[in-house]
Amino acid sequence: MAISIIKPLAFAVSALSLAACAGTATTTQQTGTMTQATSKTMPKGTYFNRVASFGICEQISANCDTNTETVAEIASVSEDGMTLVYTDGEQKKIGFVDITNPAKPMPKGGVDVGGEPTSVYVKGNYALVGVNTSESYSKPSGVLKVVDMTSKKTVASIDMGGQPDSVAVSKDGKYAAIAIENERDEDAKVNGEEGALPQLPAGKLVIVNLMDKKPTKWQAKTVELTGLKGMLANSDPEPEYVDFNGKNEILVTMQENNHIAIVDAATGKVTSHFSAGSVNLTNVDIDEEKPRLITLDKKLSNVAREPDGASWIDDTYFATANEGDWKGGSRGFSIFNKNGNVVFDSGNFLEHLAVSLGQYPEKRSANKGNEPENAEFGKYGSDNLLFIASERANMVTVYDVSNPAKPKFRQALPAGVGPEGILAIPNRNLLIAASEVDNRGDKMRSVLNIYQYQNVAKPTYPSLRSATANGVPIAWNAMSGLAVNGTTLYAVNDSFNGKNSIFSINTNGYPAMINKEMKIKDSNGVLAALPVKQVAKAGAKSAERNTVFDNQDLAKLINADKTVNIDPEGIAVASDGGFWIASEGSGTLTEAKKRPLNSVNMVLKTDEMGNITQVFTLPEAVNEKQIRFGFEGVAEQDGKVYIAFQRAWAGEKHPRIAILDPKNGEWMFVHYPLDTAESQRGGWVGLSDIAPLGNGKFAVLERDNQGNYDAAVKRIYQIDLSNVQKESLVKKTLVRDLIKKGDLTTGGNLAFEKVEGLAVDSAGNAWIINDNDGVDDNSGETMLKNLGQLF
Repeated sequence: MAISIIKPLAFAVSALSLAACAGTATTTQQTGTMTQATSKTMPKGTYFNRVASFGICEQISANCDTNTETVAEIASVSEDGMTLVYTDGEQKKIGFVDITNPAKPMPKGGVDVGGEPTSVYVKGNYALVGVNTSESYSKPSGVLKVVDMTSKKTVASIDMGGQPDSVAVSKDGKYAAIAIENERDEDAKVNGEEGALPQLPAGKLVIVNLMDKKPTKWQAKTVELTGLKGMLANSDPEPEYVDFNGKNEILVTMQENNHIAIVDAATGKVTSHFSAGSVNLTNVDIDEEKPRLITLDKKLSNVAREPDGASWIDDTYFATANEGDWKGGSRGFSIFNKNGNVVFDSGNFLEHLAVSLGQYPEKRSANKGNEPENAEFGKYGSDNLLFIASERANMVTVYDVSNPAKPKFRQALPAGVGPEGILAIPNRNLLIAASEVDNRGDKMRSVLNIYQYQNVAKPTYPSLRSATANGVPIAWNAMSGLAVNGTTLYAVNDSFNGKNSIFSINTNGYPAMINKEMKIKDSNGVLAALPVKQVAKAGAKSAERNTVFDNQDLAKLINADKTVNIDPEGIAVASDGGFWIASEGSGTLTEAKKRPLNSVNMVLKTDEMGNITQVFTLPEAVNEKQIRFGFEGVAEQDGKVYIAFQRAWAGEKHPRIAILDPKNGEWMFVHYPLDTAESQRGGWVGLSDIAPLGNGKFAVLERDNQGNYDAAVKRIYQIDLSNVQKESLVKKTLVRDLIKKGDLTTGGNLAFEKVEGLAVDSAGNAWIINDNDGVDDNSGETMLKNLGQLF
């Protein structure tokens, strides 16, 4: 097995040939190279750090003890910067949040707006809210509601003659622009194509004159955007997003048409328009393989940008987030001048960045990857900063755009699931990202992420990233087990990925760096030669047997290239070289239809290269109790291997800790007393990892299956197994309560559910890591943390 020794990711993208159509006739070629800001170009110690995550559910329950779905999609702020206003389409409300202390945001209630609020913008003491009241796609309607920020009453309602999507107000406060999208029905067939254009009635731009002090006297005028040459369907423009520059010029994106227009607010005249053009991409993942693999080895040609959110950088240049919708989605962002020339395109940068941070959404590979959703510009002192929200990678990236043709990457920021709106608040050194996905059952809450521009030595995020090998970042996610040897940590990824790997992590710097990957392989056919195990069918007589491992099952576990698709949940450094891997079994014996038994739990020994040299399975009598919560952590001490079961198996009160003597294959078992569930939502508690401390002592990690506001049990205990008797119940001593100590929320985040990895180094420092589920119904954020000397 070859090992790749790698260098740190330089975050540089290849110069690509980019095309943009100026007007309807001219095409200009542009190239751009993004560089990482260096100490000479970046203010020393100036970074954004997230200081709070405000759950929208707090408007309903202080502890978010509610299943009600809420949303934060677009946000604005009062002129004094102290009150956030956001749209909640699920509740048909706009909400208010007090951010006087940004680290402790407080709920201030909301206002029912009588429909789906799609956008909000604060002017003076008024919140201008675009409200969708459409009866259907073919009968769109909507209004611009004006809500008094003090009384929280609607003081005016202006008919928009269609479905509003984006609202913006000019810097001098004279005009509001509203994109009336009249969005398409993606299930409707047009000329035999599903979701195609045109689908009338056509959208338009509405400009509202705000110069009268009384909102009831504000006047609206319509700007038709049909008939513009170069659009894919010029009878159906579908305007998506609007933004003003300092000259009262309105930038309008028409996403599905891959088109952009500039409109003069005073006259309502379209002063220019042009295609957003297309991009060629290399070294991207465009396949959703099974098993799930991130493979940065494909090309995409002539991908339409199809910009969604956009923001002026100054009066000449603007940036677009190229999300895609109908035909396109170039997975990056672009910077144009207002003549339609592309001066910069990020190419594959955002894709590679997400991979290096463990936040790449592999399940979106065949679609639009990280899916850039929105763009925002802010001037923080002398720093000209551009922010891009990646909706599927759940991150916000920050760039210095002092020279719009040569952006400098500054940092990446973690967000909740589905960041949609971004709001810069430079006068308070704040940034807001509204993350809209809310599902309590999947441990996701819609949040307003609050970041502060701080003078600190280093940002808190990321705590872990990967270096490059062969020009692309090492792909990783779903870290499920942790071990340590000196200053090197070792981690394994679980069954989400397939082709499982062992990762080597250098902890000498911050963030820690994944600098080596070794695929776990059955190069010598050890796993393939595993003796067939017989396990009784649920409810069957002892003479009736069900083969757990047959040729078909083994074929699922071993790939053609000898890599394996097991479920590594724990890793330990072996004293004689190589590693021990605890692989969790699949299926519950008593639930044959719902959770069929596909594999048993295994302990695998590998050499230093990841090649399997030994495989151990449980005794038959124990296998016959299997449930789906099996092997989680593994440790080695004094020649024995110790494996933690996550939960109690069939007919038992407590989970087992197995003690394996690899010299003779003999097993011994003790039982571990789990804490009871304490979450307001109930749930269960299980073991997640075990780490050796010497002299027969071990550290163990317990966690419940709850996250964010519902998380209650995330604890480290110490146990002594030096003189235990078989089948005995061990005693435990609490070492650290991660919830009470605030260890899981120091990054301004809500508490992680799956804190699954624990390692203790020779100095007694305890390391933990969470499993991000492969960014599948998960924010993807990974926290690798040194808790300090606990032992």
